[in-house]
Amino acid sequence: MPQPVFFEDNPIAAPAPPDLTPAERSLQLALAAARTAEDNNGKDVVVLDMRAVTPVFDYFVIATGNSRRQLHAISEEIDHCLEDDLGDKRMGIEGYNESRWILLDYGNVVIHLFDDETRDYYALEDFWSQGVRVKLPWAPEGDESSGSV
Repeated sequence: MPQPVFFEDNPIAAPAPPDLTPAERSLQLALAAARTAEDNNGKDVVVLDMRAVTPVFDYFVIATGNSRRQLHAISEEIDHCLEDDLGDKRMGIEGYNESRWILLDYGNVVIHLFDDETRDYYALEDFWSQGVRVKLPWAPEGDESSGSV
């Protein structure tokens, strides 16, 4: 099957080479989800490396959307990227109908999409402050997120 043109512009979302370790694969999925959120106008996109904090998952991806419609679009595009383009399988989704906090569970990568108020209230970056922020390869030097947190 030919690769979509999307991969030419976004090497983060390229199919995984067969020799990736599980940790490298998790990072690839987390960065692809973060980039997809940002490409769909998500703001304050953050990736947290949680491997030293919990054995349950490897990465959190956290992003904020401005509206219910935008949060739906971001979650659907992340699903498309991770499932269709990268061949991963979502294990669960929560909060889609309410659209204040949508959680996409990809096993080793957990994606949290918030509206502004809910993100401020739950402050996951503070609650999970032991997690290490991952430098986003496309972010300006010295910036670990795509926006201010």
